[in-house]
Amino acid sequence: MIPRELIRKLRRIEIVTNAIVHEYLAGQYLSVFKGKGMEFHEVREYLPGDDVRSIDWNVTARMGRPFLKVFSEERELTVILLVDMSSSGTFGTHIQTKRELMAEVSALLAFSAIANNDRVGLIIFTDKVEKFVPPRKGRRHVMRVIREILYFTPQGKGTNIAKGLDFLNRAVTRRAVVFLISDFFDAGYEKTLKIARKKHDIIAISVSDPMEYDIPPLGIVDLEDAETGELISVDTLWEPFRKGYKQAAKERKEGLERLLSFAEVDHVPLTTGEPYIAPLRGLFEMRARRLSR
Repeated sequence: MIPRELIRKLRRIEIVTNAIVHEYLAGQYLSVFKGKGMEFHEVREYLPGDDVRSIDWNVTARMGRPFLKVFSEERELTVILLVDMSSSGTFGTHIQTKRELMAEVSALLAFSAIANNDRVGLIIFTDKVEKFVPPRKGRRHVMRVIREILYFTPQGKGTNIAKGLDFLNRAVTRRAVVFLISDFFDAGYEKTLKIARKKHDIIAISVSDPMEYDIPPLGIVDLEDAETGELISVDTLWEPFRKGYKQAAKERKEGLERLLSFAEVDHVPLTTGEPYIAPLRGLFEMRARRLSR
């Protein structure tokens, strides 16, 4: 039995994200992600003027006359939401938690996909892969995907991006557009990311909270690591601590940007409590410019 509050939340997300998709993103999604691939359609006899590079030599040898491979645009895509559900996602100091922001963005991307008749799948991971929803079409399926993100109770607390990517590479055999949605509190996944990038079109969406980058002077504060349970008390009135905290966060952010750039993975940084439409539109516009070159 799904709680009534969850049903209301699902309905609200559906209404909001559907409106955004149709008003802002549907056309851009179509122009950026659709029609770039080519898939085999049929074999027909060669006609004068055809491109000889498309001749199917095996069929030609069997039939004794030239035959041509015909390809058509691959219009139907598979979209995979690879979502980090580690315990650090429950943190949030501005209206919403990081996990709630992940759910809204996932819904937006999922509704963009089904509006263009694409399949949507979901992989939930923590320090292990916890849930796989195979790609399918349709509103009912997308609502299930969003419900899983909102309602799923993970067993693990930590983050292992490499395990999520490795499962993706094994479970999704067809090339897909993969949105890796995480706060990226992890290390050691660079090699697996590069391997996945060769097989899939991967886009990283990093989700953070403002207080992860700059802590205000609040006095003595207990800070708990949600993934390890480690608890420390710090004096936030002590300026050297606040400066060190801010510098460490800056270095972590710059390190992630370098890693994703080196792996040739597009990156959209999002922050709780801040609008996310403009950054997503910026991603689509940047990719559209790249395709037009």
